[in-house]
Parts: sequence; structure tokens; C-alpha cells
Amino acid sequence: MPTRLLHGLRTRTAASIRVGTVGIVAVTVAVGAVTGLAAVGFRWLITETTTLFSGTADFSAAAPGTHPGYEGVSWLGPWFVVLVPAVGGLIYGPLVYRYAREARGHGVPEVMLAVSRNGGRIRPRVAAVKAVASAICIGSGGSVGREGPIVQIGSALGSGIAQALHLPLHRVRTVVAAGAAAGIAATFNAPVAGVLFAMELILRSYSAGSFGLVVVAGVVGSIVSRALVGDAPFLDLPPFAVDSPWAYLVFAALGVLAGLVGVVFVRFLYATEDFCDRIWRGPEWARPAVGGLVLGVVLLVLPQMYGVGYPVLEASVAGRYAVGFLALLLVGKVVATSLTLGIGGSGGVFAPSLFIGAVLGASVGQVVHAVAPDLAPSPGAFAIVGMGAVFAGTARAPLTAVIMLVELTDQYSVVLPLMLAIVLATGTSRLLSSDTVYTLKLRRRGVVLDGHPADQILHDVPVRTVMEPAPSSVTSSTRVSSATRLLLVSGRTTLPVCDEGALVGQFRADAASEVLELDDEATEARVGDAVDDVARIPVSSTLLEALEALRRFPHDEGGAVTDGEALVGWLSHRTVLAALSAAPSADRAAGPGNRSLAAAQR
Repeated sequence: MPTRLLHGLRTRTAASIRVGTVGIVAVTVAVGAVTGLAAVGFRWLITETTTLFSGTADFSAAAPGTHPGYEGVSWLGPWFVVLVPAVGGLIYGPLVYRYAREARGHGVPEVMLAVSRNGGRIRPRVAAVKAVASAICIGSGGSVGREGPIVQIGSALGSGIAQALHLPLHRVRTVVAAGAAAGIAATFNAPVAGVLFAMELILRSYSAGSFGLVVVAGVVGSIVSRALVGDAPFLDLPPFAVDSPWAYLVFAALGVLAGLVGVVFVRFLYATEDFCDRIWRGPEWARPAVGGLVLGVVLLVLPQMYGVGYPVLEASVAGRYAVGFLALLLVGKVVATSLTLGIGGSGGVFAPSLFIGAVLGASVGQVVHAVAPDLAPSPGAFAIVGMGAVFAGTARAPLTAVIMLVELTDQYSVVLPLMLAIVLATGTSRLLSSDTVYTLKLRRRGVVLDGHPADQILHDVPVRTVMEPAPSSVTSSTRVSSATRLLLVSGRTTLPVCDEGALVGQFRADAASEVLELDDEATEARVGDAVDDVARIPVSSTLLEALEALRRFPHDEGGAVTDGEALVGWLSHRTVLAALSAAPSADRAAGPGNRSLAAAQR
């Protein structure tokens, strides 16, 4: 009987494991399907809002002129484009401010933060707000892409489903990445690149279990998208070839140049955001509307910057623009994208990086073709390589960049120069900057994804939340004998010394021993004769700053937490270690690399 009972128990346990595995696969299938539908709907929404605001499905490809959709405003002529971004900002600005402020910006850093620090938990409403806000932003002229929004939309859908099913936190993280993969796969008809994007940028690690689930979601999302909108390559380009081995030297130089351009783009982007933050004094919900007028002036001068701009990108690759105009497009895209995000717009930076890379590569290709035609018989090949290299220089995701460009363009013939340029662009970017376009946004908030979890706790947890109560203090005039008795009763090795409410220092046990050895009675000795300095830690400090203050003192009695000159608490190394250990113990179910800061902050 015991043997049969044990066998039955093992059978039921194995069955529950199989059900669990099947269940999580079913969840990722559902996430992939829902995200695939959302991606198709998001593309449709962008097209409709662009038509609503500009009268054409893609104004960047239309001839500059009057508003073709509304005869009633034809008197504005090309000037209507100055007002359109402001009208759009007046709609999506309050929407984002009221319902989901994390929907502002390019979206991917918020997903990375949720996965790394918050167990993958994203509010479900973010999906709807991000879709509507980004569609209005792009449709009204915002010079941003749709990959950031669809990553955030897919991730929010995945997170919402996982939370509704009460999945363990480590599963929530995987399902969030699966949603991101499905979004990229469905939007760009690039299932392999979607999977690599999720693993390389969202999860930032590889494991067989997570990889398999992310692949399932990416495949399902791509199938749904192909069933509804077809399976043609995302960019319709003529075939290119690389015939001369000497051309690889030029591709190598292009890779280095693209890495430099990518770093400049990232720095200009955040410098523009900082500038907008400094000069804006009104309510945040109105910022996109007012800033939209400035963006409108840029679009008036260079209407090719309207929206995502894929038709302009394709024309650049096809060689329809002169070198001088290509240079103007490069500068214009950097400025327009930075301004769109700086004023509070919602959209991605992947498409702008492709645009910048395309015009950069096309410029190089045309110049080389004019000087040495044998090295660049197809200048468009340089444009494709430039697209991947600039993206690698901004995001520093070389695997994703290589596969993404091959899937987007269906140009496998340029994969060798593409790989060479992307590797050099990634290396150049790494030499020039420690951050990517995604991680820099987080670092500016004090979040370091590649650091140890304890580093984040030390940086985020304030001293006031973990300090011990202030111990009883003595004054400088207290007799050493009396202070020694207080030390013995307290069980401490040191007491703070305060005169008239102000911290003077500390009275340590070894100092008391020295005084008593000199004078057994210690009748005349006062604490003021034996006071030592003490580590002073402002109550507003973080644990990291407190440890730096404690490090400067050789003894391990801890330090005084002060508010001005007043003693308000005490902090020791033991207290800091307790705070560090509290975080993992509270969230151990989250799995490796997913520790919440909440426990340390409680």
C-alpha cells in the first residue's frame, strides 16, 4: 500500500508539472495572438490619424502644399502643418498626463525597468493609452517610430494577462518579454528579430525556458499579422550586391562613423529633453501642445520629417536624393525626433535611427560611387548597412540589428558588410559612451540595470526609513564615571554627546577605559575631555551616502543621523545589512535578478 500511494503521489506531481508547462505555453500563445492583433490595429490607427490630421495616409511622401483633406482650411496653404502638431499635442498631452504618464516617451526603457525592478508588473491601461497617444502623436506629425509603442503595448498586454492569472513573478517577466517579441514580430514582419530584441534588450539574459516561450509568442504574433496584412518585406527595396572585396574597407569606415553618429544622436536627444525641461514652466499636460508649434515650424521647413517617414527612407535608399539633401535629412531627423520627445511626445526611436542610418549610408555610398564606382556599384547597399549600424550604435544590440535589417529588407546579399559595420558601430559606441539610448534614460533616474541589485537598494533607500532610534545621549559636562555606568546599562559601545540639542561627538567605551586607568576614581574627569568625532549622516541621505560617511571612521559603532545639528537617529553597518537582506527575502518568489525594492523601503 505505501508503495502504491507513493507511486500515485509521484504521478499526480508529474501531471501537475505537465499542466503547468502546457498552461504557460497557452498563455504565451494568447499573448502572441492578442499582441499581433494589437499591432495590426495600431498600424491602422496610425494611418487613420495621419489621414485625419494631414489628409493623406503618409504626409512625408506627399508633395508639400495645401491640406488635401479639408478644403475649408486650404487658405492656410503649407502653414497648416505648423498647427497640426499643436492640435495633436492638445489631445494626447492631457490623455497621457491623466491616465498613464509612463506612456510618455519611447516606451522601451519603461518596459526594461518594469522587468528588471518591478517583477514585470505594468498597468494594463498603459496599452490603451500608449496606442492612442502614440498614434495621435505620429499622425499629427511627431517624428518618431512605432516600435517603442508596440513594445510597450505588447508588454503591457502580456503583463496584464499574467497578473490576471496570478502567475509567479519570474513567469510575469517572461510573458512581458513575450509580448514585446510578438509586437516587434507583428509590426515589422520580423519574428526572429522580435525574439532577439526581447532577449537582448528586455530580459537581457538567455535561458532555454524563457527563449522557448518568447519564440512561441513571436511566431504567433507574426502569423496573426501575416494573415491580416500579408508577408511582404517591411521595406520594398531593389536588390543590392557587394562585388569588390575592397568595398569592405568602406563598410568598416561606415560602421565607425555610424557608431559616432548614433552616440551624437542619443546625446542630442537627451540634451533637448533637458533643455525643454528647463524652459517649460506651464502644466505638463499642455507641454506637447505648446511645443507642437515649434515642431510645426520644423515640419514647415522640412515636411519629410512628418511622422515615421518610411517613404522618405525608401527614396533615400533608392538614390533619389542628392548628397546635400541627404545631409539635410540627417540633421533634420535628429532635430525633429529629439524635439518630438522633448516636448512630451510618445513614440519610438528605432525608426528614426533607421532613417538616420539610411541617409548616412546613402550619402557615403554616393560619394564613394562618384570617386570610385567599382567600390560602390550599388550605393543603396551602403544605406542598408548604415541603417543597421546606426541602430547598433544607439541601442547596442548587435544581434538584433543584424537580423532585423535582413528581415526588414530581405537583402541577405549584404549580410557580411552588415555584420562588419554593426560590430564596429557597437564597439565605437561603447568606447564613446557607457549607455545606450534606452539605458541612459534609466541611468538619469538613478537606475543602473547592469549593477548588482544591492547597488540599486543602496541608491534608492533613504536613511530615514531604516535608521534606529537615537540612543540616550550625555553632555560634555557629564562625569566620565556616570557616563561609563550609562554605557554599561545600555549595552552599547558608544553614546552620543549633545550639548543644548546639538550633536558634539561620541563617548566611546575604549575612551572611558583610558580615562579610568589614569584615574581610578575619575572624580574630576568629564566626557568633554574624552569626546571623539562621530560619523554624521544627514537624515535625507541614501544608504549609499551613509556608507560613504561611515567608511571614513575606523570604528564600527555606527554613525549619528542628524537633521541639521540635532540628533534624530542612529545607523550602523548592521542596520544597512538588514535592509539589504530584507529585499531579496520579501521577493524570493520573483526569481533571480528580480528583487523588489519595496521590502527595503518598508
